[in-house]
Amino acid sequence: MYKIWLILDPRRAMVAVLVFAFGMVLVNHFVQLSTHRYGSWLNEGATPAAQHAPLPAPAN
Repeated sequence: MYKIWLILDPRRAMVAVLVFAFGMVLVNHFVQLSTHRYGSWLNEGATPAAQHAPLPAPAN
């Protein structure tokens, strides 16, 4: 195992792993917030504009 660290610089490898993990965490959180189950609390106070639009008159 020590031969891997003779090829790779441990500081650069650890920084790369941490940056990759942080990026994956951000992607995971944004994907979950975009779902209806976990992201619905973002839109609790907002109502869609379509709900405020008047209904069309019935066709005769």
